[in-house]
Amino acid sequence: MLANLCVESHLRELLEQGFEVAVVKDATAAPRHPQLGDGYQAAIINFGFLANAVLSTDDAVNTMRQTTG
Repeated sequence: MLANLCVESHLRELLEQGFEVAVVKDATAAPRHPQLGDGYQAAIINFGFLANAVLSTDDAVNTMRQTTG
């Protein structure tokens, strides 16, 4: 299983359960395929359509710091 597919699968499941979900875009990876192209770019586009937020690691950490402390 590829990381981008695993993240998207869990993202969809959590959304179906009613959670608000943020994806940390620079904490996942995806392969490049010689004919199909860049899986990472495809994943980021899909995350944007599905997730409540698509954040960098720095933004996610800063958001957690603001909400916990």
